[in-house]
Amino acid sequence: MRYSGWKVFTEGLRGNRGWKALWRDPAPKAEYDAVIIGGGGHGLSTAYYLAKNHGMTNIAVLEKGYLGGGNVGRNTTIVRANYFLPGNSEFYSHSLKLWEGLERELNYNVMHSQRGLINLFHSDGQRDAFVRRGNAMVNQGDDAVLLDREGVREMLPYLDFEQTRFPIYGGLLHARGGTARHDAVAWGYARGADSRGVDLIQNCEVTGIETDNGRVRGVQTTRGVIRAKKVAIITAGRSGQVAAMAGLRLPVESHILQAFVTEGLKPVIDHVISFGMGHFYISQSDKGGLVFGGDLDFYASYAQRGNLPMAEHVMEAGMTLMPMIGRAKVLRSWGGIMDMTPDGSPVIDKTPVEGLFIDCGWNYGGFKAVPASGWCMAHLMATGESHDFAKRFRLNRFLTGDLLDEEGTGSQHNLH
Repeated sequence: MRYSGWKVFTEGLRGNRGWKALWRDPAPKAEYDAVIIGGGGHGLSTAYYLAKNHGMTNIAVLEKGYLGGGNVGRNTTIVRANYFLPGNSEFYSHSLKLWEGLERELNYNVMHSQRGLINLFHSDGQRDAFVRRGNAMVNQGDDAVLLDREGVREMLPYLDFEQTRFPIYGGLLHARGGTARHDAVAWGYARGADSRGVDLIQNCEVTGIETDNGRVRGVQTTRGVIRAKKVAIITAGRSGQVAAMAGLRLPVESHILQAFVTEGLKPVIDHVISFGMGHFYISQSDKGGLVFGGDLDFYASYAQRGNLPMAEHVMEAGMTLMPMIGRAKVLRSWGGIMDMTPDGSPVIDKTPVEGLFIDCGWNYGGFKAVPASGWCMAHLMATGESHDFAKRFRLNRFLTGDLLDEEGTGSQHNLH
């Protein structure tokens, strides 16, 4: 389907009855070469790259609700490649490169906006840490510019530079960072996968994983048993529950991360801004709403909602950084279920059950990782070997102690 302003106008006049479905609604077949559990961004991108890069088309994506109804549609839409540690840095660098060609790749407008990301720092120690991070980013082939206080003031004049508790010393500018429209990303990958023959099966909850002599045989679902030679668990905050169906216990905890959006306002925030002393981050959407979030709720939960103390904490951080935000009316908030690993880095690997694969533990980094996660997971499923960009995301690192602790906060899930 071709899109245009004229098409939008004419469909509005005729009650939007002329739009065609972007993907089929097939009934599940009895058997597939591969089944992907989870119809979010990572599951859909994996299906797309399995078909495109590896020629596998006899694939089903099973989603218990509707496509894109989970974390891919419940996040603050930030896209960046400002990681420090080897293992993380090359992966997210690759993901950003895929983001930059994604609309051309999918022939779909995902509204990727490279408006620039500025991480603020508030002490000499933080400045030194961001100098190291910026150098690592440049060495990786990405961009980073260190801004002093006046450089930040020139770009973000509305911040409170006079506060005494958390004075703004400067910031690290990642100009290629930005945002994208989260649900459009899911729709684009869904359309691309469907056009290559992948079956996208909604309202199909997996209730069991069938194994025999240490090998996966298929899945039990609310729509019947589906046989498969390969099965991938890509279910974000539900990874631990789904893996338990195969007798596996994953090193993850599920926590809630809240996000908020205000009423539509005139353009005021041109960049994505991260507050170095309050884990507060904010940007402005194309519709004018201020989109912001903060820390996890700090206790394990599967509820897609948040608590009031954390909402208050996020609002306090916003008011500290930019007092003008106090005049904006919050329209809504939501919670995404985050699967947190002990070191804050993800898992893309085989499991001890032959033919069963796992993609989980994305912590705060899930949305920005969607393209590279699918790329690397598809490579693993098709070839049986970890992709070079994801070779450090092995499951056994929690046994060997070879952790990817990006924040240096130790092996505690909720600190990442």
